Amino acid sequence: MDKIEARLLEKIADLHKIPSGAFNLRKNGQTAVRTSTKDIEIRPKKNKSGIDIIIQSNVKNKSVHIPVIITVGGLTDLVYNDFYVGDNADILIVAGCGIHNKTCQKSEHNGIHTFHIGKNARVKYIEKHVGEGKDGQQVLNPVTKITMQDNSYMEMETLQLEGVTSTIRKTVATLKENASLRIQENILTTENQTAKTLFKVNLLGKNSRVEVISHSVAKDNSYQEFRSDLIGKNQCFGHVECDGILLDDARIVSVPKIDALNSEASLIHEAAIGKIAGDELVKLMTLGLDQKQAEDTIIQGFLLG
Repeated sequence: MDKIEARLLEKIADLHKIPSGAFNLRKNGQTAVRTSTKDIEIRPKKNKSGIDIIIQSNVKNKSVHIPVIITVGGLTDLVYNDFYVGDNADILIVAGCGIHNKTCQKSEHNGIHTFHIGKNARVKYIEKHVGEGKDGQQVLNPVTKITMQDNSYMEMETLQLEGVTSTIRKTVATLKENASLRIQENILTTENQTAKTLFKVNLLGKNSRVEVISHSVAKDNSYQEFRSDLIGKNQCFGHVECDGILLDDARIVSVPKIDALNSEASLIHEAAIGKIAGDELVKLMTLGLDQKQAEDTIIQGFLLG
């Protein structure tokens, strides 16, 4: 890998080199490296672009990395990745996409990830998005589809902190009995960037549970939109928390929807949008920081803390 590719890989997957174990690197619309293990098989789809990741039942403390990097302009990439997580497995999945586009054209990645999570399985999924380049456009549109069987657990962390011109992020999940899903989203937009997030969760099984936490910061003239839809069809619990910091002439819109179809469904939505508290700025500035440094420190703590 050259320096640009290595830097992107470090930003989106915290990797300094190609790791041992199950790994798939997609570069400029093509597979660059692919490695399977006896516990985790990665195989190409036969009728469309993408891969199937098959994680055997009872696998414990294993990880798989499937980063995507784009280093050219004028490319629109579409990929379908399916994850089949066996019963009782415990797995870390690290994805993400980095775009380095120094042209005046648009570079776009559309990743459609579908999770089939078996009974009693535990999944931690990390997805980071990064864009680089001023003149062109860096566009990322992730779609995540999740089906969780009985007693399964999934933790999903998504992070977008720089350089993405526009993004539409869609997540749709269906939870069976005693399944539990936790989603943490952190987004920063600047300049004229736009970010739209759409969550829809069907709480189908008894004692199913979902928690969605969104932290966002909008600066300059950027625009963010957050829409959530919780549907409780059984005795269940759902909680959505959307907190935003607004700076300059930016705009944040939060649109909640909760639909209880069972008298034992408990669904909650909380939203708060506002500016940085003045007393926090003053406290940091008394420690020697100027106003911009104080703002940056508060934002980093809000998004990464």
